[in-house]
Amino acid sequence: MTAAPPAPSSPASPPIEVAFPDLARYAAGNSGIGYVWTFAASRPGPHLLLQALTHGNEVCGAIALDRLLREAIRPVRGTLSIVFANVDAYVRFDRTRPFASRCVDEDFNRLWTPEVLDGQTDDSELKRARELRRLYETTDFLLDIHSMSEPCLPLAMAGRRRKGVALARALGMPEHIVVDAGHAAGRRLRDFAFFDDENDPRAALLIECGQHWEAAAPAVAREAVLRFLRHFGAAEEAWLARELDGSRDALQRVIEVTATVTIASDDFRFTMPVRGLQTIARAGTVYANDGGTQIATPHDGCVLIMPTRHPKRGETAVRLGRYID
Repeated sequence: MTAAPPAPSSPASPPIEVAFPDLARYAAGNSGIGYVWTFAASRPGPHLLLQALTHGNEVCGAIALDRLLREAIRPVRGTLSIVFANVDAYVRFDRTRPFASRCVDEDFNRLWTPEVLDGQTDDSELKRARELRRLYETTDFLLDIHSMSEPCLPLAMAGRRRKGVALARALGMPEHIVVDAGHAAGRRLRDFAFFDDENDPRAALLIECGQHWEAAAPAVAREAVLRFLRHFGAAEEAWLARELDGSRDALQRVIEVTATVTIASDDFRFTMPVRGLQTIARAGTVYANDGGTQIATPHDGCVLIMPTRHPKRGETAVRLGRYID
C-alpha cells in the first residue's frame, strides 16, 4: 500500500461577521424553565417549538429567535415555544477559540435516548436536557436551528423518516435535504422518541444555516423560522407576507446518506482538500487516513456531507451520500 500524501494544512478559522446577542433578558423565561418562552393562542393548533443554541457557538438561531422575541410575535393558533438550549456553553464563547464553546461537558445533541437521559451521568448538558425533556415531550413540531464549522450551502437534516423530508419540502427551503440516521456517538434531538416514529404525525427538522459566523446564516435561520410558522398557520398572514418578501421555494434535491465515517483513532486526517457537498466522481478514491488505514469512497458520485474540522476519536468524520432525486 502506498503511503498517503501529507494532509493539507489546517485552514484559519472563518471570520466572525455577526454580533452575538445578549440573552440575559430571556433568562427567567415564562414557563418555569430558564431561557424558555411559551405563548398560547386562544384558537387550537399544534405546539410548535423553535430552538437555538443546541450548540453554544452556533449563533444564527439565537439571532433569529432574539429578533422574534423583540418583535413580540405571538401565535394566532396553537402554542409556540422559543428555546435557547445550551446557554451555559454560549456564554463561554471566546473569539480567540471560537470552536471551543460548542458544549461545556458533552454534545447536547447526542443525548436523546432513555438510556442516556435516565442514566447515572450528571453534567451540564445532561442537566439541561433533563430540564427540557418534558417540554419536548409536549411538542408536535420542532425546528432545531444549527450551523456548520465550514462554509457550506444550507442543509435540511430530515432524519430517516419520510415525514422529515415532507416537512423540509413544506418549508420549500433550503435546496439540499439530507436523509440520514444521525451519528454513532449518540442520538440527536431531532430523532428523539416520537419524532423518529414513522407512524406518529409529530415531526422534527434540523436546519444547518451555513457557516457558524457568516453574515448570511442568520438570514437563512430567519427565513426558516418564518416559513415554519407559515406552514402551520401559526402567525399573522400579512406580517409573514411582508417579512418573507415574496421569496420563492427552492428547487430542492434529496441526498441519501449511504455511510457515516466514525473516527477510530487519534490520528485521523483528510488527505485531500474537502468541503461540504463536494462530490467525488469515482468509487475507490482515497480521501482520508485513520490511524494508517486509508478510507476511500464506496461508490461513484459520492457526496461529502459536513466533513469535520476537528477530528476526535468516536465522533463523525464525514457522512457520505448520493443524490436520489
